[in-house]
Amino acid sequence: MRTCGTPRLTTVLAAAALVLAALIPTTTGPAHAAGPPGLGACASGQLCLWAKPDFKGTRQTHELSTLDINSCTALPAGTSAQSLVNRTGRPVTTYQSAQCAETGEFQTYPGDGVWLPQSPYQVRAFKVWER
Repeated sequence: MRTCGTPRLTTVLAAAALVLAALIPTTTGPAHAAGPPGLGACASGQLCLWAKPDFKGTRQTHELSTLDINSCTALPAGTSAQSLVNRTGRPVTTYQSAQCAETGEFQTYPGDGVWLPQSPYQVRAFKVWER
């Protein structure tokens, strides 16, 4: 008697669905605002910057609704950031330079939820871009 392997296929598909469910972030509830476990909390529509690596130290929160798109936003004089979360829904470029000069280090992060525990340089300014 020949079998088509349907029970085995069903088991494989069920296991794959469980793996995918664990990898896809939810979009509701407080767990989403906190991000993945152990990472910095930052609400939807915000760019959050921490003074120290691993989301520690003083946190600065910038709301998308109050930022000038495509404009350089310098952090307050004498401050910098070493970790960040981008939940603005827009790309954000961070700069080593407080004037957003591209002669220093800079990096762009997508806006669909990026948790960066350690920037490769001191962030002193950023730009939020139009999509």
